[in-house]
Amino acid sequence: MSLGDDGYGDGYGGQDPNRGGGRGDTPLTRTRLPEGEDDLYGTPRRPARPKPSRNLITVVSVVVLLIAAIAFANRGGGSGDNDDSSNNSSTDHDPAAQPRSTAPTGERPVDGKNAKTGIASGFPKTQQGAQSAAANYAVALGSAEILNKERRHEIVPQIFTRTSVKGIQRKLDQAYSADMLHGLGLDANGKAEEGLTYVSRTVPIGTKTTVFSNTKATVEAWCTGVFGTAGEGSKTPVTNDWFTMTLTLRWEGSDWKVESFSQKNGPAPVNNDRTASTADEIAQAVEQYGGFTYAR
Repeated sequence: MSLGDDGYGDGYGGQDPNRGGGRGDTPLTRTRLPEGEDDLYGTPRRPARPKPSRNLITVVSVVVLLIAAIAFANRGGGSGDNDDSSNNSSTDHDPAAQPRSTAPTGERPVDGKNAKTGIASGFPKTQQGAQSAAANYAVALGSAEILNKERRHEIVPQIFTRTSVKGIQRKLDQAYSADMLHGLGLDANGKAEEGLTYVSRTVPIGTKTTVFSNTKATVEAWCTGVFGTAGEGSKTPVTNDWFTMTLTLRWEGSDWKVESFSQKNGPAPVNNDRTASTADEIAQAVEQYGGFTYAR
């Protein structure tokens, strides 16, 4: 994929040209699956695996810590889930309002981003706008910056509703405690030891709306990402993960904002036998390749 002069990819919003739509009014994300798997995500046939190494156990622990932090932050959830039931019923009659999965449209969802956080804003009041907002917010919530208290206190007010900011901020501060960060090999500010680089990047693979009305939307973002500490001597090497983040959005003012969010594992593809890169190669890649803050 190549980027244009304006920062967007060729075609629509940096989308891969191989991604196509579905049929009629329900465009779908095209995903290439390995051949010969009849039930890839149900009951896959897995080959026998050797006994997990100490590094693998450490990596699993890192992922568990991150998921536990998100679960803690969402304990209690958002409010007002039922006050739009009358509006949501409109999706049963209006074909244009039916939930849809990600598909390129050729329209740019937004024209700019917040100067302080770099997160896009001003998403349109459409399903595409809600999916765009959810994808961008998933990237922000899964970034390394969210571990830094100062940056977190800048990010949360931008992407969450006014009524949920205070509660979410408090829960995230508790979740990303000094003890939790220490378990990831980081200091109280979310920084790795000298000579090491902490990596936390989330990449949305696709999105779909499951609820949509004029004031509320629920969007699921299927994501992959890389997490861990890169560099020689790292006790938490960088690994990849697959998960689905569900974001409940509210239309507030002139933008979509997050009311609550949750995360679950998968769907995850079958791992290949590609040889893992060295710690130095991963650290250099993080420095040389900038992360995306824009999707859809």
